[in-house]
Amino acid sequence: MKFKLDWTCIAPFAALVILGLTFAMPNGFLLILSAIALAFAVFAAIHHAEVVAHRVGEPFGTLVLAIAVTVIEVALIVSVMLTGGPDKAALPRDTVFATIMIVCNGIVGLCLLVGGMRHHEQNFQLQGASATLAVLCALSVLTMVLPDFTSTVIGPGLSTSRLVFVGVTSLVLYVVFVFVQTVRHRDYFLPPVPALDPNKGESDDVHAPLPTNGYALAAGGLLLLSLISVVGLAKLLSPAVEAGVARAGAPEAVVGVVIAALVLLPEGVAAIRAARLNRLQTSLNLALGSALASIGLTIPAVAMVSLAISQPIALGLGPKEIVLLALTLIVSVLTLGTGRSTLLQGVVHLVIFATFLFLSVVP
Repeated sequence: MKFKLDWTCIAPFAALVILGLTFAMPNGFLLILSAIALAFAVFAAIHHAEVVAHRVGEPFGTLVLAIAVTVIEVALIVSVMLTGGPDKAALPRDTVFATIMIVCNGIVGLCLLVGGMRHHEQNFQLQGASATLAVLCALSVLTMVLPDFTSTVIGPGLSTSRLVFVGVTSLVLYVVFVFVQTVRHRDYFLPPVPALDPNKGESDDVHAPLPTNGYALAAGGLLLLSLISVVGLAKLLSPAVEAGVARAGAPEAVVGVVIAALVLLPEGVAAIRAARLNRLQTSLNLALGSALASIGLTIPAVAMVSLAISQPIALGLGPKEIVLLALTLIVSVLTLGTGRSTLLQGVVHLVIFATFLFLSVVP
């Protein structure tokens, strides 16, 4: 596969140009153009991450995508934190929680539904799913449930020592998981069956020609430019997103849902496409890997920013959110505890996701 010039190559440069123009002479038209450029930059970033991922292979490929998505998410969260001040103390929690709900119920649910409707039953590696869920359960509870029950600081906030501890433990768990996924037990995260159903007659990008080294390096550079443009555009547009949510009369937590949805949309499309092509293992690697990276990398990064600018953050969830998180984790363990899936499990996850969206708007 050789390098070719298309919109994914132009988008990062166009986004940077629009970013500069909007900073120089802000107006309504350029803000709308910036929002469109942000969307294209996000999709371009994921495309170039996929090129790099295809070159390095599984499960390293899904790791590249997860880290790219997390960098975008951190950029969006930090930009809003810096512009919003102490009033945005709950934004990291809301965004990470929304990411878990969107990934574990929305994306996974759609993958199981689409795959189940097309292939009736799909297989995946039970060992890999169990390892991922174990880390996800530990990270979720330690970072977003336990803070509500500590006595040093009453409420969802954290003391400095507790914040440092949570950031370090989150990073350690994620790093160990990555080591297991890519080195020690890499076979747990590889497809257990041939990736393509020959009866379907569809092409599978797993068998597409590998990108050349030059193409992969160019994609890496364009990925970096895309991420830089996303960071700048996110900082520019964050006040407009908050104003729109406030004007609609929605709770502030909806800002976190919007950020998470924007970041996860391209990866969600890739995961659903993989499930449709009977590559559920790749779908789960993409989806659950993003959820893990969202906690394991976002929480330490946000903790560092919080300590650096002396801005407190709130990580503890409310009772309603704890119930939804517990239900999601329990159902996920049951769904992924057999190594096989059907459309029924997809519908169950989508119902939980619909409940989350409804309660986000109508608490």
